[in-house]
Amino acid sequence: MAATDFEEIAEIKRYEDFSTIDWVQDAAREQLRQRVRRSRSLKIYGRSWLATVLAHLRELYGSIQGWIVVSCIGASIGAIAAMLNIITEWLSDIKLGYCTTGFYLNESFCCSGADVGCPEWHQWSSWSIFNYLMFVILSVCFATMSAFLVKSYAPYAAGSGISEIKCIVSGFVMKGFLGGWTLLIKSLGLPLAIASGLSVGKEGPSVHYAVCAGNVIARCFNRYRRNAAKMREILTACAATGVAVAFGSPIGGVLFSLEEISSNFSLKTMWRSYFCALFGTAVLAAINPFRTGQLVMFQVHYDRDWHFFEIIFFIVLGVFGGLYGIFVSKWNLKAQAFRKKHLGKYAIEEAACLAGITAVICYFNKFLKIDMTESLEILFKECEGGEDYDGLCDPSNRSRLIASLIFATVVRTLLVIVSYGSKVPAGIFVPSMAIGASFGRLVGVIVQVLYESHPESAFFAACSKDEPCITPGTYAFLGAGAALSGIMNITVSVVVIMFELTGALTYILPTMIVVGVTKIINEKFGKGGIADQTIFFNGFPFLDNKEEHLFGVNVSDAMVQDVSVLPSYGMVLGEVEEMLKRTKYGGFPVVEDTRSMTLSGYIGRTELQYAIERAKRSSPIQPTAKCFFTTPDQKPLHPASVSAITGNAATNGNGVVSDSYDSSAVASSGNASSYDLPTGMTTVKMAKSASPQPRPLHIDIPNDQGETPSLIPAVVIGGQASAGGMPEEIHGGMHVDFSQFIDITPITVNPKFPLETVMELFKKLGPSIILVEYRGRLCGLITPKDLLKYQFNKH
Repeated sequence: MAATDFEEIAEIKRYEDFSTIDWVQDAAREQLRQRVRRSRSLKIYGRSWLATVLAHLRELYGSIQGWIVVSCIGASIGAIAAMLNIITEWLSDIKLGYCTTGFYLNESFCCSGADVGCPEWHQWSSWSIFNYLMFVILSVCFATMSAFLVKSYAPYAAGSGISEIKCIVSGFVMKGFLGGWTLLIKSLGLPLAIASGLSVGKEGPSVHYAVCAGNVIARCFNRYRRNAAKMREILTACAATGVAVAFGSPIGGVLFSLEEISSNFSLKTMWRSYFCALFGTAVLAAINPFRTGQLVMFQVHYDRDWHFFEIIFFIVLGVFGGLYGIFVSKWNLKAQAFRKKHLGKYAIEEAACLAGITAVICYFNKFLKIDMTESLEILFKECEGGEDYDGLCDPSNRSRLIASLIFATVVRTLLVIVSYGSKVPAGIFVPSMAIGASFGRLVGVIVQVLYESHPESAFFAACSKDEPCITPGTYAFLGAGAALSGIMNITVSVVVIMFELTGALTYILPTMIVVGVTKIINEKFGKGGIADQTIFFNGFPFLDNKEEHLFGVNVSDAMVQDVSVLPSYGMVLGEVEEMLKRTKYGGFPVVEDTRSMTLSGYIGRTELQYAIERAKRSSPIQPTAKCFFTTPDQKPLHPASVSAITGNAATNGNGVVSDSYDSSAVASSGNASSYDLPTGMTTVKMAKSASPQPRPLHIDIPNDQGETPSLIPAVVIGGQASAGGMPEEIHGGMHVDFSQFIDITPITVNPKFPLETVMELFKKLGPSIILVEYRGRLCGLITPKDLLKYQFNKH
């Protein structure tokens, strides 16, 4: 097939929403492009010195274009993150008061250089009740505005987006999810949602807006707009950068993308991700949104060592992280099911009510009242250094502190369950970290009380008398890591992110212990991270590379046997068009005839529609024109197919031409053609199917001049342009040849093929459909959706 036809078909497929990308077809298309470019370059060389120089410059630009693109994307993501940090902090502070020197300044900018407050920062009123009402009213207003923007302009901007991005990177098409409009609304709605006080975070949505920015910029370049595999590299790098700017952790972002996002993470993709994350964090550091030199507000540094007796308490934190992840995932999915069933029409009202309830409850707790990133900063701090943080380090205040931390942990957990999934930009990273930090600080305070009560105990013998033995801030830090690992079911990236947040090499081992225990609990009693469970809940066709499958059956047990097929000869154009109108399948197997069911190839729905349109544009065609999908030199013509062509054609209920010879084979699904199959196989019924997807096309290799002629289906009138060997009976009328649009080498397997191996073929090669044949006869087909449906029903 010509390169121009490939590009036109690829452009059409861009607008087929909720379909899957065939990575085999995409790879074939890219190989054709490379051959054409190479051939054209060879033609240019030697013409003149100027043409040669220009050709070399084009090659140089092509080799570095990828690095230019990821650099621009990384810088854009870093700038967006800095802007959102500044806006979010101002909106969060404006609920509590205002700056007299400039209304546009948040409290930290207004009181620059002051540790706690300043005369320039005023509360809204000296009346506490008025401040309370302003806090609640502004919270509700922010949430309402965010939900209104999302519902009215970009519904895809709601939620975190990580689940959908995992599916998109694996090949699932969701038109508009990564568009410019979604990027704009996500960037506007996210600060409003965070400032409203809802128990949602911005770190998850930062992955979404980062991938949106990368998609918008990369589509300005033909190299990425036309190649899904290269676009997948860019999107993976953008996801890494989103995490990098959210946590100030470029290496952790790359590992997160490897562990959680990408289904095919090559070495080239890793370098792209690293380079993009580097540029993003560099731009964020240059803008310095917090004016502290820190990339995130809760970045801390620990210089004390830990003691081996504390491992017992670290294990407690790990157990909490695992149980937290299991509990929240389970009940959040129940809340989402209730929301989908009863609250779908009331997204704005729901967000406003949640924000109002959250504000009413949280105003009187110092850990729930402030922004969660600020709360993390306070909980992570060491007590020594002259700052008390509102009684956090006061020994006489510990009973009230413990009660406050318990209240904050329980209430925040319940609010996360009902808030995550509401129709506002919402993440779950930081809310989970805040819950883990409050629980960890609680454990740290309890251990500190135990030590102070029994300082001479042998259990605390490792403690030095010259410095504090227990640092509650480190327990908060480890608890945050445990909760993050538990809710997302990730390990290595969490360890690296927490290390980059603290810069403390000594706490890598405690972090690994905590995350390891969390992982064990999650694997033993849980069902994966919340992103994976959300994919399953929404029914997206996603095959998880990390999951091991043990079906113990053959592909014949899961394949679709009611298959709509196209005979090589016999159908007229009107019947083909009627079949396309009546069915929604992604493609059709081509068989030699409907009696023998000998497989000849496969044609995708998009390719068939495109071929018909091209044929109609090239020459007027009557609906009675005969169609053939294979040429005699490709496949010997079966006698049955000749009789099907010469007989009186009639369309059956399934859109398959029938005549006196084979009418019993195709008249209805109840009288489907039968043939010998392996033991245990059933008969194949025609013209009913699941949803086959487009398959790779046959490719014409460029000629010596590097050219591939544009493909137009051959229209033959009265046999004047008939191919040699074509049956004499079909020379008397108009015929349309679709043979060059047929994939004559589709991926096929035997019915006895293990289903686990078929799953691996889908994961590793990425086809959208696999045909099942026995001794050349079509038995059925299977797609990723069919496989997932079987997995859901049986397991």
